[in-house]
Amino acid sequence: MNKKIKNKPWFLYVVQCNDRSLYTGVTTDILRRVKTHNAKKGAFYTKNKLPVKLVYWENMPDQSAALVREKQVKRLTRAEKLDLVGLS
Repeated sequence: MNKKIKNKPWFLYVVQCNDRSLYTGVTTDILRRVKTHNAKKGAFYTKNKLPVKLVYWENMPDQSAALVREKQVKRLTRAEKLDLVGLS
């Protein structure tokens, strides 16, 4: 395994789509990922809901922790997610 990749920081992020829905994901580079979403090269979910706007992120110690947290956030209700990201 490439040590540079292993040592990169991981982030949980939430973007708000133009239809006001929320998309949650993980990445090592938040700004690049948001640009990717807005270039229609991101997740299928966001492709027809552009532009997306970054509304929340959390630093994670590693990929495993980021994926666990992503699963937790995706299980939240919409109201709970809006509360988490400060849009309630």
